[in-house]
Amino acid sequence: MPPTSVAEHRQRVADLVGLMPVLQLPLEDCLGLVLAADVIAPLSLPPFDNSAMDGYAVRAADLGELPVRLPVADDIPAGRVELTPLEPGTVQRIMTGAPVPSGADAVVQVEWTDAGTETVTINRAVEAGANIRTAGDDVGKGDPVLVAGTVLRPSTVGLASALGLAELPVRRRPRVLVLSTGSELVEPGTPLLPGQIYESNGMMLASAVREAGAEAVRLRFVPDDVDAFHEALRPYLGSVDVIVTSGGVSAGAYEVVKDALASHDVEFTKVAMQPGGPQGSGRYEGLPVLTLPGNPVSAQVSFEVFVRPALLASMGHRQVERTTARASLSAGLTSPAGRTQFRRGLYDPASGEVVTPVGGPGSHLLSALALSNCLIEVPEDVTELAAGDEVVVRYLQ
Repeated sequence: MPPTSVAEHRQRVADLVGLMPVLQLPLEDCLGLVLAADVIAPLSLPPFDNSAMDGYAVRAADLGELPVRLPVADDIPAGRVELTPLEPGTVQRIMTGAPVPSGADAVVQVEWTDAGTETVTINRAVEAGANIRTAGDDVGKGDPVLVAGTVLRPSTVGLASALGLAELPVRRRPRVLVLSTGSELVEPGTPLLPGQIYESNGMMLASAVREAGAEAVRLRFVPDDVDAFHEALRPYLGSVDVIVTSGGVSAGAYEVVKDALASHDVEFTKVAMQPGGPQGSGRYEGLPVLTLPGNPVSAQVSFEVFVRPALLASMGHRQVERTTARASLSAGLTSPAGRTQFRRGLYDPASGEVVTPVGGPGSHLLSALALSNCLIEVPEDVTELAAGDEVVVRYLQ
């Protein structure tokens, strides 16, 4: 059977995960989530005419021959509810954001006065409308202010709050169960016995899930035993949306994920890529399950290429791919025929748009991945590239 293309497997994973439900969430929980419906302004911003600065509310026509000295009839702090109309030939001291009283048509900033409290000397004139923020100047009541699909940032959350909205309709974060298999795995911080290694994939993939904006639940080390695998998953089946495994999907004798899921609706395939060829996807007890290879670079590259875009799409993001750029190689490299290769690299646009490969193609070279800020994508029909050749780089940061 010919290998599955990268594009075909990416689409299969995306179709499996699907869209998350829409929830009404408090604003403080919406940052980074995607708005699921348009927001129409329930009021104007500002909701009333207010002062743009500290100073004095005046009638511009009263500022004839300068300097002029006028009585201060009232003080208007921000938050004042009841106002006294401004009488001709008087001023009212006003603070930034305070409502402008009726009768006033301008504000003189305090720096242009002697800052008097009972009477004030005004040294410079202003035109009508000066230093007044009129009602609806920013947003009019009934205006569409946020559209569905908007990724909520601090400024958009702030706008919703300014409009008096306590919550917003958003697609919720998927809850992703991340588990690593392998009897050789032990927790960092404990002594290693011969034949054991410290577990890294679970921590790495859980971090990648959180970086994508989803919620990660990390299940530590499932041994290479089919019954133990099923038993470990059982408590989570009603509380997670997606299962992501690493390890146990190759052609060896102790491939526990493959053995445990063989009787379920999970398809194992060889994807035409390096690293990360062995992949699996399907459903386990109705839940989407994505099985990644066990070598750490293979697992992380697989997450970047397949899982991350699917998680972002499930939350309603329109932009699900990493930013890409074209760059020139600083050194040549080779790639296997018929497979899309993802090499690790360092790309600095300030250096003349040159990308430097980091480490070799080996799927165990985790330090090279940690030192990289991009993936260099080599198409499946290219087997050799020379220094200076142009490639596509996919940012990892």
